[in-house]
Amino acid sequence: MSTFEIFIALVKGGIQVTIQVTFFSTILAVILGFISGLARMSRYKIIRFISGAYIEIFRGTSLLVQLFWIYFALPIIGIRFSPISTGILAIGLNYGAYCSEIVRSAIQSVPAGQTEACIALNMTKAQRMRRVILPQAFTMMLPNLGNQLIELLKSTSLVSMITLNDLTYQGNILNATTLETTKIYTMLLAIYFIIALPITQCTKFLERKFSEGRA
Repeated sequence: MSTFEIFIALVKGGIQVTIQVTFFSTILAVILGFISGLARMSRYKIIRFISGAYIEIFRGTSLLVQLFWIYFALPIIGIRFSPISTGILAIGLNYGAYCSEIVRSAIQSVPAGQTEACIALNMTKAQRMRRVILPQAFTMMLPNLGNQLIELLKSTSLVSMITLNDLTYQGNILNATTLETTKIYTMLLAIYFIIALPITQCTKFLERKFSEGRA
């Protein structure tokens, strides 16, 4: 097979699943990251405990094992997910735990004087967070969040282990039938890089946008 034919076969066969898993996993990870990151700073001990347990469990165990556990172990107790739902859920939960620490550390990095000034202006906690603290913290967390989202994209290759026909799965099938190993896996590297490029550029754009007018 020519290089162009390999490229077309990979794109037609698996890119849709890879992009779909990446997109929905990203949404889930970011939402969970903000919720659990804020929960870690809650005044209520039980909320901090639940958030901390979620973060430590999903950061401290293998994503591949989490993927297998959701797909193979949960059906034993009657909870079943489709392969694509399993991929989205496992990757979203895993990277949500990492994102939560990024959110928490960024919020805590905002100078205490900002909070004191807000209190002096008689702003509520919700107003302080929405109008003053989060806009500053968001600028600080963007580079790390961008890195996590690129790592998330690369981790989608693991869904091939639960028979999802993503780019990696399609590459393995092509390799088994054509034995064009060098061409296929070089092309896979190039495609993942092309998909990751918009994430990198979008992160840089947001960094510039939110940094305008800030010292």
